[in-house]
Amino acid sequence: METFLSGEPAVVITRVAPRLWHALDDDRVAGRGEASTRPDGRMFLSIDAWHRSVFDQLADAMLADLPAPLHTIVDEADTELVAGWERAGFTTRRREWEYFVPTDAGPALPPPGVTIVPRGSASEGPLRELDRVVRAEVEASVGWPEMPAEVLPHPPGDTVVDPALYAAAAAGGEYVGLVRVVQVARLPRIGLIAVRADHRRRGIARALLADVLGALRDAGIPTASAEVNEADPAATALFEGLGARRASSNLELVRHGG
Repeated sequence: METFLSGEPAVVITRVAPRLWHALDDDRVAGRGEASTRPDGRMFLSIDAWHRSVFDQLADAMLADLPAPLHTIVDEADTELVAGWERAGFTTRRREWEYFVPTDAGPALPPPGVTIVPRGSASEGPLRELDRVVRAEVEASVGWPEMPAEVLPHPPGDTVVDPALYAAAAAGGEYVGLVRVVQVARLPRIGLIAVRADHRRRGIARALLADVLGALRDAGIPTASAEVNEADPAATALFEGLGARRASSNLELVRHGG
């Protein structure tokens, strides 16, 4: 047990599960640290501690036990939390803007030869095939870690958890675009929008978004949310063209070791 001056708590850090750490102050939990692996294989950390010294000790213990690289996501406005991770050696990897998207943006027709399959009506087989294609395209270009981080409970390799969450764009007997909308309390989240590389810049993404936003509007929901990588000007232009406004920003921080 370590004792700290100036009123700092004396805590013992215990690894209570393979990916869970507790900071104990006289057998009371004074802080928790947790590690989780995302679908793309990256490991993300989170720490919940009221006292700076407890945060630092939990971070030190987790870094000693886990292989690098390690990641975390923080609200950029939480400067104290950002500073804590920076003390642990983490640096900013990228910024993600959270947008509030109005659902009354109006219709957008798909290009000739393309039809929109409404959310919940997409066929599972073609949907999974398109998901594999667009993920391979992303991985061959910018890399999937550059896409918004997704935390979804699914078996390895199965990235379409619930086909009912998706709308799709169909052309020539196959799907060429998709959008996933997750209902989170009263603020639905646009978790993923993707169009096959050979069908981009035709207005398909805008038509997909207009369709799902219109359905939300008809259900009495005025606003949805979406996260956009600061380094993705096409996605930024797409959402801002629909009247979306920036609400906040998250930082992805990374520690490479050493």
